Amino acid sequence: MFAKIFGAATAGIDGILIEVEADIANGLPAFDIVGLPDAAVKESKERVRTAIKNSGIKLPPKKITINLAPADLKKDGCGLDLPIAVSILAAYGLLPQKRCGKAMFAGELSLEGHLRSIRGILPIAIQCRRQEIRELFIPEGNEQEALLVDGLEVYSITSLAELIDFFNERKKLYPALKETEAIKENKADNIAEDDFSDVQGQYTAKRALEIAAAGGHNVLMCGAPGTGKTMLARRMPSILPSMTKQEALEITKIYSIAGLMKAGGGLIDSRPFRSPHHTISNAGMIGGGSIPKPGEVTLSHNGVLFLDELPEFNKITLEVLRQPLEDGQISIVRVNGAYTYPSNFILVAGMNPCPCGFLNDKSRACTCTPNEIKRYTKKISGPLLDRIDIHIQVPRLDYKEMITSEKTENSACIRRRVEKARNIQTKRLSAYAIHCNAQMNHALIKKFCHLTDAAQNMLGLIFEQLKLSARSYDRIIKVSRTIADLDNAPAITEKHIAEAVQFKSNTDIHEMENIV
Repeated sequence: MFAKIFGAATAGIDGILIEVEADIANGLPAFDIVGLPDAAVKESKERVRTAIKNSGIKLPPKKITINLAPADLKKDGCGLDLPIAVSILAAYGLLPQKRCGKAMFAGELSLEGHLRSIRGILPIAIQCRRQEIRELFIPEGNEQEALLVDGLEVYSITSLAELIDFFNERKKLYPALKETEAIKENKADNIAEDDFSDVQGQYTAKRALEIAAAGGHNVLMCGAPGTGKTMLARRMPSILPSMTKQEALEITKIYSIAGLMKAGGGLIDSRPFRSPHHTISNAGMIGGGSIPKPGEVTLSHNGVLFLDELPEFNKITLEVLRQPLEDGQISIVRVNGAYTYPSNFILVAGMNPCPCGFLNDKSRACTCTPNEIKRYTKKISGPLLDRIDIHIQVPRLDYKEMITSEKTENSACIRRRVEKARNIQTKRLSAYAIHCNAQMNHALIKKFCHLTDAAQNMLGLIFEQLKLSARSYDRIIKVSRTIADLDNAPAITEKHIAEAVQFKSNTDIHEMENIV
């Protein structure tokens, strides 16, 4: 007999419909799976056979052939255990094929016949809805994640035996309900709430981060150890605009695929903050593996990627950041296909001015030689620096600044200004499928960044004196446009140009060797 059941797998961050075909024939007992299964899927035949036996069903010895279509797509993971088991039981006539063939199944089976939660349920549920399949049967613990997709009847099951009893009308099952308490804020990281009111002094740095958040600009902070670079960076998500439902779903899909969802599987509605160690590999940064998994640039999508001690990262690892910083996505090509992951993040980087960290410090003398400083700063390439719009110095605080009782502005106040500026940019740029100033190309800069005559004259003088490149010119204009948006100004004035230039000219990393 023959049966066909719908299952699902994931490719990139999307769900893929898999048709699980089972054929039962006379002959020597055998169990074969074809259709480009990976090792985990090949091993499923032992899990499925034993799970069926331990669910109280004794199958007559036959030749069992399972085909996973489409045959040219490599299937990975253990989520196909359940649809394979259901297809076999339907082919043996132990389950009603007509009823089972209208639903989708996903889940891992234990040898005892119980179901275990799997990763990637949200993209699977989205694909189920897209294919107009109304019913989705998944393990208990995955249901709240699947219920983020409207229009599905999601059944949460604990064992294969329970599923068999349901389809044979020996037991009733009801669709799972969205639990209000279960869908709480599911943070993308485990960092406690950090607020800019905790930061004393550093007004220039805080202003620079506000501009970066308002325009989606990348930031490089340079300063001696202990000046507060990490403290500032960790507070960056607290001033970013609240996420839209679409952004939250994108992040939740990514974290579901990566297996980083917390218990309860609710919607992630806080912007991610990722801070990988400088020993991270290329694959860890951009994603990798025979079937690529999301890397740090994807896990920080719609949030912040913080690279502390930037020159300590492997130079090749830093260079792979150039594509996601430019395109907002990363493409990984493997023998079995090409995978594209979103990577629209704000890069916040921190570094010391020299290997010892005390170049031009007010309290300690630098012990580095000019050649050591040159080698240190040359680890960061010019093309990568060109993709960082804002460069700032983070100086050491005086004792009086640290102990002052003066209240500083909190994150909520800053975020309100940021959101107003972002709303202006969204109205201006939505027709071009972008949402912030940092994403503008040269043509859009010419169209939307109008300078007053005084501002144009000032920028001309600065361009000649600093010998700026065309890319640096565009960068200053984009930052100026963001500052003007924060002021709700229709045109860029000389005040906006002056503030934007100070975030460029004071900290050109490759000029540090000339400071010694």
